[in-house]
Amino acid sequence: MYNKPSTTAYLQIHKQCFTQQKVEGIVRAGNFEWNFIWAFNQGQLFVEPPLGRALIKDALERYLVKADYKLESGGDYIFTVRAKF
Repeated sequence: MYNKPSTTAYLQIHKQCFTQQKVEGIVRAGNFEWNFIWAFNQGQLFVEPPLGRALIKDALERYLVKADYKLESGGDYIFTVRAKF
């Protein structure tokens, strides 16, 4: 049976503000690291730096939407990306 490629992504939430409706943090996968801001009231996800952003943005957004109310400032989380980095 064919094994699908996957990479484990590590997510750290640094700041969560319900009045501004934003979540900020860092996500790491493979040899990449990105800072992100998720403006959940606007449905927008900003990921920097641009290097490798296309690899993580969709998977990160899906995870954030799915785990929305479980995320806490200072928390560390793990999710799987269906791609090999």
